[in-house]
Amino acid sequence: MRRTMLLSLTALLSLATLAGTAAADTQLAGGLLLGYSGGPGIQLNGRVAHFAEALPLGARFGIGYTSVDPGTPLDARRIFINDATNGTPEEKGWFWDFRFDMIYTLSSSFAREITVYGGPRYALFTGNFNFIGGNEDFDITSRQWGFGLGMQGDFAMGSRTDFVISGGFDWFASSKLEGHDTAYAPDGETVNGRDDYTFDDADGAVNQPKIELQLMLGIQRRFGG
Repeated sequence: MRRTMLLSLTALLSLATLAGTAAADTQLAGGLLLGYSGGPGIQLNGRVAHFAEALPLGARFGIGYTSVDPGTPLDARRIFINDATNGTPEEKGWFWDFRFDMIYTLSSSFAREITVYGGPRYALFTGNFNFIGGNEDFDITSRQWGFGLGMQGDFAMGSRTDFVISGGFDWFASSKLEGHDTAYAPDGETVNGRDDYTFDDADGAVNQPKIELQLMLGIQRRFGG
């Protein structure tokens, strides 16, 4: 959580710096979106447009939370802890994602604005597996870098308020999976591995983000400009 707060603060300070040095016609916008991003999700974002006269691009930072299927409980228990099968399994999964996009605006006759965007991603994944009556309750985590592309349409609801439709995809590189006192990495490094299991076994049991399609709807408010 401390790392999450630090990343958020760094990104917000970066946007504030861009806004502070922007041209006179700089436009700021903030949005709240709901929808699907590999699972039900919510996203907050802030955008700076026209921050440099010679650069026809905008910049946007977003923070998202998505609820996902974490994987197969019995496989995760066997690969990360032991071969016991007692208890009733319950599972839940989620990931926080941090996104920075460069935005290019297209001409449009039916929307206030159509934009295409792309940029880096960073995801904090957690899968929780709890075996009720089996005395096992553990998290499996990963930290992943990725990249995303997409398109967004802003449709006027008022002079400064838009209805937003956004669609695209995010790709995340496979990363080390850690749980209990065990870890499996894509490069073959294993810490306290169980039996002869490998990263491929762990990655097959746990659904860390990979390619996540996005369809988000929401409201955006414009400021300045």
